[in-house]
Amino acid sequence: MMKTIGLIGGMSWESTVPYYQYINTRVKQRLGGLHSARLLLYSVDFHDIELLQHADRWDDAGRLLADAARTLETAGADCVVLCTNTMHKVAPAIAAAVAVPLLHIADATAAAVLQRGIRRVGLLGTRFTMEQDFYRCRLQAHGIEVLIPEARDREIIHSVIYEELCLGIVEPASRAQYREIIERLVGRGAEGIILGCTEIAMLISADDASVALFDTAELHATAAVDFALDIR
Repeated sequence: MMKTIGLIGGMSWESTVPYYQYINTRVKQRLGGLHSARLLLYSVDFHDIELLQHADRWDDAGRLLADAARTLETAGADCVVLCTNTMHKVAPAIAAAVAVPLLHIADATAAAVLQRGIRRVGLLGTRFTMEQDFYRCRLQAHGIEVLIPEARDREIIHSVIYEELCLGIVEPASRAQYREIIERLVGRGAEGIILGCTEIAMLISADDASVALFDTAELHATAAVDFALDIR
């Protein structure tokens, strides 16, 4: 019996769409025929979340997303998938609000990194994800060393995410900047690069790096399907 996946999306909706596509594609690949995923989507207004992020009001954001998780659980979700990297900063508040499991994006990513035999990665994401320890520590707990870009590069990555990718804008000049940043991380010893913001895969693909890239949205979606189909 396929379990029901509960998605908390909208952060931004540009990266929530691929979650729906990835999940349904994986289910069809594994079950065949006309199968598709059983899922529920609670899509928040990212404007509200972004204001809370930049005002450092993480507790308020945690309560908002915990309410979304409770709504999904009440509606019948068997797990919760938070379709964003940055807001996993408040993952403990969400997990505490529901009895069903919260599938953590960093755990799914770490599993893929280790499967490739990689122990040192570069991390791209919002400045919250790169500079704070909630995400890096989760990866480090799996035995993975994490490198983050230098300060100027972090500013570029963050601004491109919020001012371009979250608005559906993909600029070749920004792709060139990301490529340079990735290669600087490789030069410092990164064996792979984590696309630690679910929008970055809109801009960067395997052709843009000399090392393995880890698309966190795709990996997270795959983990959700594994849970729904009870694949170990």
